[in-house]
Amino acid sequence: MPKLKTHKGAQRRFHITGSGKIMRVQGGKSHFRRRKAKRTKRLYDETIPLSPSDRARIKKLLPYGV
Repeated sequence: MPKLKTHKGAQRRFHITGSGKIMRVQGGKSHFRRRKAKRTKRLYDETIPLSPSDRARIKKLLPYGV
C-alpha cells in the first residue's frame, strides 16, 4: 500500500487536538478590522472546532492527523 499524501493547504489551515477534534481559525479576521468592536476582534483570535458536516472531508486531506 503506498503512502498517502497530506494536503498542504489543509495542513496549514487545520490542526487536530489530542482528543481528535479538528480545529480551524475563524474566517473574516482581517477584512474591515478597524470598524469592528474590540470584543469582536478578540473572538477572531480563538480557534473553533470544525463543523461535523465538513469533518469527513478534511480527515481525508489529513490522513496522518497532522
